[in-house]
Amino acid sequence: MFKSGKMIRKALVAMGNKESALTENGDGHHDHLPTIVNSPAKYGRERKDKRDKERKMKKKQCKTSEDDSSNNFLFTGHSSLHSGSGSPPFTPAGERYKALYDYEARTLDDLAFRKGEILIITSKSDPNWWLAFSLLTKREGYVPRNYIEPADLLQSEDWFFEKMTRKEAEKQLQLPGNSRGTFLIRGSETSPGAYSLSVLDQDGQRGLHVKHYRIRALDNGGYYISTRITFQTLRDLVQHYKSQADGLVCPLMSPCPRQKPTIFEISKDVWEIPRKSIQLEKKLGNGQFGEVWEGTWNGKVKVAVKTLKEGAMDPQSFLQEANIMKQLRHPKLVALLAVCSEGEPIYIITELMSDGCLLDYLHEGDGKLLKEQELIDITAQVAQGMAYLESKHFVHRDLAARNILVGEHRSCKVADFGLSRIIEDEYIAREGAKMPIKWTAPEAINFGKFTIKSDVWSFGIFVYEVITKGRVPYPGMVNREVLDQVSRGYRMPQPGECPNQLYDIMKQCWDSIPERRPTFEFLHSFLDDFYHASEIQYQ
Repeated sequence: MFKSGKMIRKALVAMGNKESALTENGDGHHDHLPTIVNSPAKYGRERKDKRDKERKMKKKQCKTSEDDSSNNFLFTGHSSLHSGSGSPPFTPAGERYKALYDYEARTLDDLAFRKGEILIITSKSDPNWWLAFSLLTKREGYVPRNYIEPADLLQSEDWFFEKMTRKEAEKQLQLPGNSRGTFLIRGSETSPGAYSLSVLDQDGQRGLHVKHYRIRALDNGGYYISTRITFQTLRDLVQHYKSQADGLVCPLMSPCPRQKPTIFEISKDVWEIPRKSIQLEKKLGNGQFGEVWEGTWNGKVKVAVKTLKEGAMDPQSFLQEANIMKQLRHPKLVALLAVCSEGEPIYIITELMSDGCLLDYLHEGDGKLLKEQELIDITAQVAQGMAYLESKHFVHRDLAARNILVGEHRSCKVADFGLSRIIEDEYIAREGAKMPIKWTAPEAINFGKFTIKSDVWSFGIFVYEVITKGRVPYPGMVNREVLDQVSRGYRMPQPGECPNQLYDIMKQCWDSIPERRPTFEFLHSFLDDFYHASEIQYQ
């Protein structure tokens, strides 16, 4: 009997060697990796005991990590396990990536990290959440893909914004808090492989403004702005112009701050969440569909929670529609993160936008102080989000300032897209139910025909709201009067604060023939270029 057990153990070792169960690290030590083999029941029990022990260790780490000396930063993730007393931690093979932002773990399976940390990617099986190992904390866990970039490439440099346009560079550099000398390097829009340097300048006449410089490439490698001096790499170029202006408007001071990208899932593989995981904390208002709350998920993530009216919709129909809506991912759409559809009221969990709805922002917030150019920029942002919905053949049905949310740095996003289609009590046109008459296209009111072109009509009304800083459309007119007058060809007159070109676009949106209304792609291009046509392009 003893002999048989010994033979089994030898066979297991041989199989383990054959399946590479032992791997050698860089220091000559061997680290044991779990390998699936045809082992006795005892081996299976040992693996279960080991997993249970690891799970308990992780829970204990989460409870105690808030007392850590590193600014209460939560280092969560799987511990790096290794064998042998005093042997170094196992470092897996894989690509090296650099963290562009701080990330706090949201679940026990996540990996927390700080900006600048180097991570080894061990799995890319999920396109949005990669499995990574931290060289700093020696832990492994899932990380959001859009928070990291290859460590050896330019994308990991704070000053490199490869896909940023010239117009977007100007917006980012002129955000509050940036000072003279703030800079970035971006890819050229017209010359593939070339780059541009954008620098924030300030003078008495123009105030804060942006200067652009072409970075030209040499045939044999290297770069230059002026032929007087060339550089082997862009990093060398940046270091030189940090030390002296040497022909620029000023020395380069600090990279343009990056805005954190949206994480479009609350966490990996999390969609339907238990009601107890959401804590409702502050009521933000009442909407057409129910209440809106600020809340926290899992004790960690700040979110917005829409609590839908009981009986407003069939939960199964809602889930089908929500599964479609969650596939719509764009920087100018409010991210749908999770749902709670078991029981009522149904919860819709979305990203939290710090400055609330645009209508309130224009009435009571900083929006009251916005200049014409900043107001038109808001319309361009919304047109960009709607152009994405247009490309996906998705109809909003309720586009208005009340359904646009405002975040940091005046970032505006389209919210509540698609919800009106599945609400059963207020938005069914064929039964004459309540609908936002002043925003709705005639064909949608009269025939219940909602298309992307009826959204374009609503966008024209939305532009009126923005340029007048929240004035109610068709002032002094009730809904019945609006219906009658619009059907006779009446259109709102040009507001006093509205530029002629902008009013012309609004009238095109209100064309009685839907097919003659512009596309959102055109509207975005027109509004985004509104103030750039006559500017000097490069120094």
